[in-house]
Amino acid sequence: QVQLVESGGGSVQPGGSLGLSCTASGRVFSDLIMGWHRRTSAKRSEFVAQITIATGVPFYGNSVKGRFTISRDTSKNTTYLQMNNLSPDDTGVYYCSASVVGTGTYDYWGQGTQVTVSS
Repeated sequence: QVQLVESGGGSVQPGGSLGLSCTASGRVFSDLIMGWHRRTSAKRSEFVAQITIATGVPFYGNSVKGRFTISRDTSKNTTYLQMNNLSPDDTGVYYCSASVVGTGTYDYWGQGTQVTVSS
């Protein structure tokens, strides 16, 4: 079992920045691919970004590419999502997720944290 604890989020004006973090436990961190997904006001679940912990290679959804940065700190078993140039369309609940390398599925999820972008 992998446990995920998220922190960060909050409210910001359009064009602002926010950061999220997610700390994993219960599994060797380098065995994981850590991801972020979000659920927007349209009730749509959307892939945001992921990072392969062992290599540090990131991958982004098209809607956030160039604005969001995913990173990891292996000494803290923590993944970060830095979100810049936020727009109201980025408003939603952001979920940290974990996939064990080789499984192809995100089997573990955090509790979710609210991000609100509004003037």
